[in-house]
Amino acid sequence: MSLENRIMDAMKTAMKAKNKIALAALRAVKSELILTKTSGSSEEITEADENKILQKLVKQRKDSATIFSEQNREDLAIPELEQAEVISQFLPTQMSEEEVAKVVIEVIAQTGASSMKEMGKVMGIVNGKLAGQSDSKTISSIVKAKLNS
Repeated sequence: MSLENRIMDAMKTAMKAKNKIALAALRAVKSELILTKTSGSSEEITEADENKILQKLVKQRKDSATIFSEQNREDLAIPELEQAEVISQFLPTQMSEEEVAKVVIEVIAQTGASSMKEMGKVMGIVNGKLAGQSDSKTISSIVKAKLNS
């Protein structure tokens, strides 16, 4: 079943349950998918593209929640976190930091990277391998730690 069909099914369920937060999150995902489809590129949206869209939406919600929390607006932060949780359900299972570290070490060995100057090259390969399975922030911190050691 495609992501779009799963989103539509979840939207129907959220409407029946009158879950406004889940419905808002799912509508945002559907909107982003439609925008991507109609952006002019003739290519189909791949699963990797769908995962990037979902990760972007989750990151936006979490960033907004952080800002709201800093401004002592928990009434706005909580719904953002709940929406991020709803969207996260459609992402593939996330890898643990240990699993990501194994992939990073493997890529560093393959590329022969030894300094921070080569971080971009390592990041590009690792992000390609782990598309949707880990966020860039986690990957970046692990790559930095491994290249600095």
